[in-house]
Amino acid sequence: MADPESVNGVDDANDKKQKKSSKHDSGAADLERVTDYAEEKEITSHNLCSNAANLFEAKRNKENAEKLAKERELQKVQVKKEDIELIIREIETTRSKAEQTLREHRGDLVAALEALTN
Repeated sequence: MADPESVNGVDDANDKKQKKSSKHDSGAADLERVTDYAEEKEITSHNLCSNAANLFEAKRNKENAEKLAKERELQKVQVKKEDIELIIREIETTRSKAEQTLREHRGDLVAALEALTN
């Protein structure tokens, strides 16, 4: 049989090296997986800028559409010419401002006057 001291000493040293090496390899492998994932998820500044520009453009288009729809709705409101003239005389404002305010308040002269004075 072989010398127990040499077998145990060499085997123990080899076992320790193998455990240490396998522990190091698994840590390196874990680190490599994390690194690979981060590289796949990398965002270029060009994509980020174009996405932001698209979002702003979409928001602006939506606001313009809402504004246009509101203007169309206000154009449907019937207002009296005398009411517009009264607002112009009393408040001393422009015709367009008087007409717009009167339309926003659905032709209610008192509410339009209150809105213009506040």
